[in-house]
Amino acid sequence: MSGTKSTSASLAGAEAVSESASPWPVFFTVCVAAFLVSIDATVLYAAFPALRKSFSSVSSADLSWVLNAYTVVYAALLVPAGRLADSLGRRRTFVAGTAMFLAASIACGISDNVNLLIVARAFQAVGAALLTPASLALVLAAFPASRRSVAVSMWGAVGALAAAIGPGLGSVLVDTLGWRWAFFMNVPAALWALYRTRTRIPPDHKAGIHFRIDVVGVVLLIVGMGGLTAAVVAIEGHTIFSPRIGLSAAIGIASLVAFVAWAKRHPDPALDLSLFSNGTYTAVNFATLTFGVAFTMMFFGFFFFMTGIWKYSLPLAGLAITPGPLLVIPVAMLSGRFAARAGHRPLLVLGSLLLAAGGVWQAYVPGLEPRYLLHWLPGQLMTGVGIGMALPSFSGAAVASLGSNRFGVGSAVNQALRQFGSVIGVALTVVIAGGTNFDLAAFHSLTLTYAALAALTAVLCLPVNTRPKAP
Repeated sequence: MSGTKSTSASLAGAEAVSESASPWPVFFTVCVAAFLVSIDATVLYAAFPALRKSFSSVSSADLSWVLNAYTVVYAALLVPAGRLADSLGRRRTFVAGTAMFLAASIACGISDNVNLLIVARAFQAVGAALLTPASLALVLAAFPASRRSVAVSMWGAVGALAAAIGPGLGSVLVDTLGWRWAFFMNVPAALWALYRTRTRIPPDHKAGIHFRIDVVGVVLLIVGMGGLTAAVVAIEGHTIFSPRIGLSAAIGIASLVAFVAWAKRHPDPALDLSLFSNGTYTAVNFATLTFGVAFTMMFFGFFFFMTGIWKYSLPLAGLAITPGPLLVIPVAMLSGRFAARAGHRPLLVLGSLLLAAGGVWQAYVPGLEPRYLLHWLPGQLMTGVGIGMALPSFSGAAVASLGSNRFGVGSAVNQALRQFGSVIGVALTVVIAGGTNFDLAAFHSLTLTYAALAALTAVLCLPVNTRPKAP
């Protein structure tokens, strides 16, 4: 209990500072690192063909773990990392995560062996998992309560924008400088974030901090999420009933069931299950999972269509999908102001429905003949506005009803579920797209599937209630 009290006192002190000092230096400092994490999760999809050339003796299945190792470790560690940020200190955890992400990025860039590259990617994911919930917790602490909806929406928008432009930026870098620069590009921004943290983010309060790490709970969470994630990832190269998938899923489910039993008895568990006694928090997290699947399928469907149907070059395809992502930041800023007055539910429902409408448009309007302005751009604008409304709002709605001492772990659970949704989305995209024989019919199936998932997300968001109480 003393750890909770000291953490709450620390945050209260930060909130007092935020009333008199501008919170924006903190925001821009931590968002640079958060931007790197989000962009790194997608940039290698554009670099994968170049990796196959560089490591021609390695099978595609083995090489895919350059992508999968990052996603598996990142998703599995987000929850315990959020707990660590709340216990040890947000600034301290953010610095450690950014430094590890920086060192691992350099190691990835200089790797000349695929096994070393996979290991470096796993360490890169550890750094990413540490800094992500800590960065959001720092943003929440820097802003007064009346402005947090705007701040969280913008924080989420930065991540959404980074994830959306990752393959486009990656295609340009790989085309001009080679795949190693997909990692080296992280170095200047990470160094800048570490330097700015020293002068722009107040240090954590050390006095009275007492915490206990629930080692058993952390291990069970890592094995549980890692097992389920590995099972979904394995769908890309195996049949659904293969022993490998069954074993991974069984280990994951058994570990999570064991964690639930353990957490009910432990006085200070790694993940407080009482988080899910809140109906809004539970609904937001289920919706985040389905939205993550839809977002990923939409995103990679764009590139499959541009390069496979309209035969655009990879850099041109990256440029062609940028109008939608460019709408994310301004829409998110307006959405944050709206959420501060009316809550997140209207934004989540309408944003998800716009994403579904964009999927239906793309399923029935674009054809074999490239007609970008008339047939493609309207769907892009619908999905861009929908993502700008919904995706940042998930982060805000997830923590809106939580106490200040649970910001880190609460946001980590939400981010982890979105990552797991992304893994499912990639696996479904590979199955539906039909491997290398991607055609218009496959694209139609892909877009209608993610449109249905987006519509389901809108339904799941109906119980969300974060409307501010009247003074």
